[in-house]
Amino acid sequence: MWPRIGGLRTLDLGTPGEMRTNLNTLVLAGVKQATAGLLSEYEQEGEEPEHVGERLALVDDHDGLVAVVEVTGVEVVPFTGVSWDFARSEGEGDRSIEEWRAGHAAFWARAGTPVEDDSPIVCVRFRLVSAGDGGITTGDLGT
Repeated sequence: MWPRIGGLRTLDLGTPGEMRTNLNTLVLAGVKQATAGLLSEYEQEGEEPEHVGERLALVDDHDGLVAVVEVTGVEVVPFTGVSWDFARSEGEGDRSIEEWRAGHAAFWARAGTPVEDDSPIVCVRFRLVSAGDGGITTGDLGT
């Protein structure tokens, strides 16, 4: 199970360190409005994919609250079915869907979970609801 803060599931982007800091900064700037995950990771953790309207606690490397985001769309598609529109909404600077696929395939391979063309990908779109001040681990974040 994923950690919870104030009853919300946490969202930890990328890997700890510079990557997570950069991705969180993109969310706070309104540039990053989506993220992709492997359905197999959800299954391993005993979690269901996010649902529209769900709020998530975006966290830093120390599980401190960075922001609250609200899910605006969820779609599970094969790796090669991820659209360029979705890839652009991740806001990570990819210049083509091929670049997005290469970067994400390399990321998941480094993490020990190589992807195939038909690997199910959970595509989650979100909007920034509020920014936290770091280190907050309690309270009602659902409002």
